[in-house]
Amino acid sequence: MKYYAETHEWIEVVDGIATMGISTFAAEELGDLTYVEMPAVGKAFAAGAVIGTVESVKAASDIFAPIGGTVSEVNDALAADPALLNQAPEGDGWICRLKDVKEDELKTLLTAEQYQKTIAE
Repeated sequence: MKYYAETHEWIEVVDGIATMGISTFAAEELGDLTYVEMPAVGKAFAAGAVIGTVESVKAASDIFAPIGGTVSEVNDALAADPALLNQAPEGDGWICRLKDVKEDELKTLLTAEQYQKTIAE
């Protein structure tokens, strides 16, 4: 199950590994993405910490960690093709994976239905 932060990141935890990225709504709002600053593998982040940046023709935006954890992998495909984030932001356009995640922090995030209500307002 995917969870969403009010800052427009999503996260999904499977077997203790969390995959995260930006929401489809955020990707659409940013427009054509031109650059993704990725977090360093091995770096630990607390929930709410800035882990990277996405830049588009319209603006630059920080990426926040929805929950705490340590970066175990980054999506190298985004370095070569940042537009992948526009094409599949909640699929192949994932940004990074976290290990040692604090799964109890998931309860502070929104379900897909709750998130849809916040962006519809």
